[in-house]
Amino acid sequence: MERLNRTTAPQAKQYTEKVIQFGEGNFLRAFIEWIIWKTNQKTDFNASVVVVQPIEKGMVDSLNEQDGLYHLNLQGINEGQAVDSVDLIDVISRGINPYRDFEDYISLAEQPQMRFIISNTTEAGIAFDPSCKFDDKPASSYPGKLVQLLYHRYEYFKGDMTKGFIIFPCELIFENGKHLKECIRQYIDLWNLGDGFKTWFENACGVYSTLVDRIVPGYPRDNAPALCERVGYQDNLLDKAEIFHLWVIEAPKEVSVEFPADKAGLHVLFVPSEAPYHERKVTLLNGPHTVLSPVGYLSGLNTVRECCEDEQIGKFVRKVMYDELLPTLNLPKEELEKFAADVLDRFVNPYVKHFVTSIMLNSFPKFKTRDLPGLKTYLERKGELPKGIVLGLAGICTYYKGGFRGEDEIVVNDDEAIKNLLKDLWATGDVAKVAEGVLGAEFIWGENLNEIPGLRQMLEGDLALIQAEGMRAAVQSIL
Repeated sequence: MERLNRTTAPQAKQYTEKVIQFGEGNFLRAFIEWIIWKTNQKTDFNASVVVVQPIEKGMVDSLNEQDGLYHLNLQGINEGQAVDSVDLIDVISRGINPYRDFEDYISLAEQPQMRFIISNTTEAGIAFDPSCKFDDKPASSYPGKLVQLLYHRYEYFKGDMTKGFIIFPCELIFENGKHLKECIRQYIDLWNLGDGFKTWFENACGVYSTLVDRIVPGYPRDNAPALCERVGYQDNLLDKAEIFHLWVIEAPKEVSVEFPADKAGLHVLFVPSEAPYHERKVTLLNGPHTVLSPVGYLSGLNTVRECCEDEQIGKFVRKVMYDELLPTLNLPKEELEKFAADVLDRFVNPYVKHFVTSIMLNSFPKFKTRDLPGLKTYLERKGELPKGIVLGLAGICTYYKGGFRGEDEIVVNDDEAIKNLLKDLWATGDVAKVAEGVLGAEFIWGENLNEIPGLRQMLEGDLALIQAEGMRAAVQSIL
């Protein structure tokens, strides 16, 4: 079987490089690249993507080995009909590792046709790091790298106001565009890049908040050989996703003229405010995802579907979703219940194996944005803490202890400072210190969560019960 690349797959098309994308992971390839691919088919967009690896260790080398090509398997039920499609996605032209090839990265700013910047660097990616220097090659933070690129474009095109960028952050942070814009302004001031550049950025560039929604299990390890046989290529970058997709972009309609994805029959919305879409989705889809994953994994389950169909863990998921998170939202109850029911249908999609370990990446920042707001609102409205959400946090803390589940090694993937904190706290052998230390980590939460009445005691109790009797006993204690 031939290895997939542009020589062995001459049917792959070539497009004009118009998009710079920070991030090369499964989600972006199953969502953004697919949307651009569909838009190329249905309109005259004719765009390809240059992928920039946002952290030092990544997979652009694997991407380049296949000349940016890969197949996407979409599975699900659409209007009662089973969908199981496999398509060759050909919109990535190349990948760049700026830590190794900084000049190749910075020269992207010199390409006049470049117009869009898209990112998904996880919730931890949009952050201002004052230790970054303008002369770093590259700056370590994503916003720092972005400012380096923007400044080079400003200088190269001598402040030409027609050469700005349209920037779509896709990180799951409410008002991600506003957060990213503020980080950019902080670097402009920190690095003394001048009023001319500041004016050019403010007037020539647009940074627009967005909301993305598609469940992406990623590499289909359970049936990859069969898929390779089906497409006739050895494809090491196979990707899998559900058929549902939604991209909400808070931008004026004129932006859609340049980025015509909403003209391609896709669920891409240009709206005055993404707030109601964001709150509903992050709370009722991502919130349950974040807490069911450690609880399910430590209960011996491996996929989201298994968690929802397990008699005990399924009750836990529904408790968190319907009893704890749904009452914290302000939209009509009937609308929220319909959305929650649709989410559960997506969770148990028989065609998609979404491994809970893939959701565990950067769990603490995810809990902060997806579950902590609901915890606070629930306490405010009900006068008590939501037991399921707190148990989910205890599950994250326990997962970050590492070790083994049976014969499977638990591999924690998060910021080194967070991993080291949990390692040190668990080394004390004292769950009280673990609870207090995690909640007091202001570098994670931006505040001291020990000040939330009763939270430390409840978290400590959950941790103690998990250590003594296991996760299922802890789950049973709150049902």
